[in-house]
Formats: sequence, structure tokens, C-alpha cells
Amino acid sequence: MTSSSLSRTPENVDIVTRNRQFDIEEVLATNWHSDDAFKTAFFNALSILFPLGEQFFIDSVKAYRDRIDDPVLQERVKGFMGQESVHRREHQKYNEALCEAHGLDLEELEALVAKRKAFAQKHLPALRQLAGTVALEHLTAIMADATFRNPAGLEGAHPKMKELWHWHALEETEHKAVAFDVFEAVGGNARMRRFAMFVTTVEFTHHVIRNMRLLLRDYKGSRIKLWYGGMKFLFGKNGAFKGLMRPYLDFYRKDFHPWDHDNRELVSSVMKEFGGGTVQPI
Repeated sequence: MTSSSLSRTPENVDIVTRNRQFDIEEVLATNWHSDDAFKTAFFNALSILFPLGEQFFIDSVKAYRDRIDDPVLQERVKGFMGQESVHRREHQKYNEALCEAHGLDLEELEALVAKRKAFAQKHLPALRQLAGTVALEHLTAIMADATFRNPAGLEGAHPKMKELWHWHALEETEHKAVAFDVFEAVGGNARMRRFAMFVTTVEFTHHVIRNMRLLLRDYKGSRIKLWYGGMKFLFGKNGAFKGLMRPYLDFYRKDFHPWDHDNRELVSSVMKEFGGGTVQPI
């Protein structure tokens, strides 16, 4: 780990802002994941959440940037904001192209998240907003880890879409501890982050299911078979998110830190595809 008293991201993990752009407009007009409606809708439903969510992440960390004196953590914050800004931009393009291709209303899809975001920024103290970011960053980090640990989750996806999701997962891994370290540096505690995770888990699950229902409302086949097969894809024996419960529950430990889940060796194999820093084990 770094010698800094504030940043606990390993010294050999660089948070690199890769200014990637993805030509996926034509692909998004199809069931791009294995020609499967559920698999495609699941990832599309996640994307719908990201532009508003990632702007919320940036805002909540930025609110405390002036209180961070440690230059190492400041540099990590800069990298975090840079990566999330590009994620926000690319998923905004993704979502607009998706809606145009399928005649969907992006404002309708984003409406509930926009309402929750506005409420939080108006009524919640800045530290509680940051706690929400910490919780959501952990959810995205463990899902990112599962993306690489369970490669079957993207097996059969269009190569361009697989590239986009691998890029996003790699960067979520690199910056997974930044919001957490800022939260602890400015006085956040375990009780607050535990509560934030409980609320965030309920909200996140609700948003994903809502988005999927809207994306699949014109589906013509059996809904029971669709969702049953989808749950097997996500949580079955070889599911995309197999093994997620243990790292999820670790977040509730008083002494937890995101890099307790040290997956540098796993993620290092992806670096060749995208370039940037190093995530090799020390």
C-alpha cells in the first residue's frame, strides 16, 4: 500500500483517464449479447443508470476536494474524476443511441434516478451523499471484478460491446478506493457507510429492474422463461455474478477497505487491451 496516511490504493495502481470512444450505434439496434433479450437488456439497464450516477459520484467527491491536503490522494481524486467523466460521456452516447434505435424515451428511463439524485443533493448532507457514492462504488467494483473472474458473463456479446464493458470494469477497479479514502479522511464512519449500503442496495436493485421492465415491455415471448433464464445467467452455477455475496458482505465489516479485495493480478491481464498504468501485484 501507499505510504500516504490518506490514500490506501496500492502504489503500483495508476488511475489512468483513457479517453476512449466507442462506435456502437448500429450494434445497439440489436440484441447484442448472444441474441438474447434478457442479457442485452440487463447491461443496457445498467448503462441507463450511469450518466446521472457518475455525475453524482463526481459531485460528491468534488465537494470535499479542498479538504484533502495529501498530494497522493489529491492525484487519485483527479484520476477518479477524469475516469468517471469519460464514463459519463460514453454512456450518455450509448443511451441516446439505444433509445433512438428502439424508439425509447430516455427521460422516462432516467426519471426515477433523476428524482432520487435531485432529492439527495437538495436534502442530504454532503457526507451522506459521499457515503452513497462509496456504497455504489463498491457495488460497481465487485461487479467489475465478477466481469473478469466469470468471463462467461460476456461470452457471446458483440466484440465492441465486450470491449466497452471491459474498459469500464477495468477503470472501476483502478479507482475503487478513492471515494472510500476521501470519505474516511473527512470523518466518515462505518455506521454511516453501512446504512448507505443497505439503502443503496435496495435502490440500485429497484432501478435496474425498473429499467429492464421498460426495455422489455414489448417482448413477445414467455416472461416466466425470460426471467427464469435471466436469473440463471446472473446467479446460476456458472453465472455472471457468481461469488458476489462474500465481497458484498465484506463492506459491512468495521475495518473494511476496498483493496482488501486485491485483484491486481486478475485485472493486469486486461491492461494489454487498454494500456495505461500498471496493476501488477507488488
